[in-house]
Amino acid sequence: MAWFVLSAVGLVGTWWFNIAFIAEAGGLGYLEGWFANAAASSASVDLLVVAVAASIFMLVEGARLGWARWVWALVLLSGLTAIACTFPLFLGLRELALRRRELAAASPGPPA
Repeated sequence: MAWFVLSAVGLVGTWWFNIAFIAEAGGLGYLEGWFANAAASSASVDLLVVAVAASIFMLVEGARLGWARWVWALVLLSGLTAIACTFPLFLGLRELALRRRELAAASPGPPA
């Protein structure tokens, strides 16, 4: 459940500021703002590295879980929403899938 809460917070938190940025008149361009100073550049590089690592993890782990047909959509959605939304969403869905597998493995099969 915590993963889904983090996903919602990631979506609302990032888009709150995205909308505020769009509403501002003039100023820096969006990507230009990412590297406006040393602190912004540090946070941006940090986020980009984590986003690439999370995307690779989602694709590899998604394929392992049998989600290869649709998990790439979460990676693409990261660019439209935020990796702060899609990565926790992926982790929540992964947790549910792993629990289902554990329950299925622990439950007795049909009588022979």
